[in-house]
Amino acid sequence: MSNSIYLALDFPDWQTTGAFIDNHELHGIPVKVGMELFYKEGVSVIEKLKENGHPIFLDLKLHDIPTTVNRAMQNLAKLEVDIVNVHALGGSEMIKQAKEGLLAHGGHHETKLIAVTILTSMDEQIMSEELTLPHNLRENVSHFATLAERSGADGVVCSVHEASAIKSACKSPFLTVTPGIRLHETNHNDQKRIATPAFARRNNADMIVIGRSVTRANDSLKAYEQAVKEWENGLKH
Repeated sequence: MSNSIYLALDFPDWQTTGAFIDNHELHGIPVKVGMELFYKEGVSVIEKLKENGHPIFLDLKLHDIPTTVNRAMQNLAKLEVDIVNVHALGGSEMIKQAKEGLLAHGGHHETKLIAVTILTSMDEQIMSEELTLPHNLRENVSHFATLAERSGADGVVCSVHEASAIKSACKSPFLTVTPGIRLHETNHNDQKRIATPAFARRNNADMIVIGRSVTRANDSLKAYEQAVKEWENGLKH
């Protein structure tokens, strides 16, 4: 098992999730719980995963006024997961309030706060024409990363392709968590800025999130082990 590889549990409910973990012997691996599963099952899904020893990235991408985010984070802090996130587009004060909400819990467990820069489902055209952001994609991602760092975040969610630039722009330690990871033989689905685990490792990603390449594989355990192998050994295809 690698503590740097989070498996996205993009399933509709706990029954499907639990069966998948049991059937493929993936107990105790780091997992990402997103909106679909958390909004269906609530806190109980976190409790069940913690009972089975899974490190947890709770991926809810909070984006609201600072006071609301602070209060939400106070509640999420009680779950004592490993990582939670917000949208960097929410601004500096919102990120600061998110961090303060986590720290207000006062427990012994440290939950890392990371901020989403630009979603990996977006490309240069979408960012320019729909979001009307003034700079190119890499410049905007670096801007949001430095904003997050100054505001107290522990890292960012970014594409693998921007991880090195973020490492140059921000002080160490500052985490780069990169979704959009695919094994070589799988397709891209709705992600545009994707990469393999080996590419991610070589490009300064600290953690990766992998989903359908594993969850839709014929042998999910073997696929996960392949991701770990590529990550740890930097294998090229």
